[in-house]
Amino acid sequence: MILYRPIAQCDPVRPDHALTLAGGWCWFTHAEVLVKGGSEGLIPAADIAADVRDRLTAPRADLLGLAMDAPRLMGILNVTPDSFSDGGRFDRPEAALAQARALAGAGADILDIGGESTRPGSDEVPVADEVARTGPLIAALRAEGQGTPISIDTRKAPVAEAAVSAGAGMVNDVAAMTFYPAMAGVVAATGADLCLMHFKGEPKTMQVAPTYEDVTLEVYAFLEERIRAAEAAGIPRQRICVDPGIGFGKTIAHNLTLIRNLSVFHGLGCPILLGVSRKRFIGTIAGLSDAAARDPGTQAILLAGVAQGAQIHRIHDVSGARQALSIWRAINEGYQP
Repeated sequence: MILYRPIAQCDPVRPDHALTLAGGWCWFTHAEVLVKGGSEGLIPAADIAADVRDRLTAPRADLLGLAMDAPRLMGILNVTPDSFSDGGRFDRPEAALAQARALAGAGADILDIGGESTRPGSDEVPVADEVARTGPLIAALRAEGQGTPISIDTRKAPVAEAAVSAGAGMVNDVAAMTFYPAMAGVVAATGADLCLMHFKGEPKTMQVAPTYEDVTLEVYAFLEERIRAAEAAGIPRQRICVDPGIGFGKTIAHNLTLIRNLSVFHGLGCPILLGVSRKRFIGTIAGLSDAAARDPGTQAILLAGVAQGAQIHRIHDVSGARQALSIWRAINEGYQP
């Protein structure tokens, strides 16, 4: 396998021959050639094979009715008793509704609602419990006129089906349709958008010595195969985004490598979703045990992802992320009061 990592730039001064990355705000003139075993150095963008170059540069289709030509913030709402960052804070209906309103008011472009924790060491939640936690909440948000697009964070087809019926528009499947065989059929039949994430192992054991020969190539190959599986099930690529699965069966070194090489995933021809919010490796690097204290580190990675053209960023602290993103855009794109 040969992959091309565009060397993304966002400077307003760009050469005439520069190529726009994924139809967005970044551009590139060169790409790093990645093969099993390492890098073969840089080549001019013009030397990339035409079909690969087209996939790297083509504008992405809208997801959830949102254009992918600007960074989008996905606010996290865990209605669980045991999520690693905010477990138990929003598992009551009134608290969940209030937090959803707060996230939307802080500038979330998408609400990502989940009823099962997939933190390291977590146990599976029964389908009925997960449906009860998420479906009524989504229905209540729609009933009160909440118009922010909603994603359902689940591995299970019945949960996804109930959520879409209640008003969700995207299924965010951390298992990329490998956990529940009926998931592809449900997504295809409902017309929902789909996020496919790389996930090595299962929550209970995923952080027990995960190994890869080449994490970037292996994650890319997995996502490429899952996109093909989705297309074969009747889900067009235009309805799919991809997530490299930071923290899911990866060491700190794996996570940092994937973040550093993030622009390579534009080669899949789908928007990229980056989910790093408050994850343990940030705390390890920064020496922080408290999850909420990791928001500044989260924002640093968010901006690193934006600088590589990643379109969707899954965040707990939407207000802080919106502030960081606004300043970054003012510097790189100009300030408009």
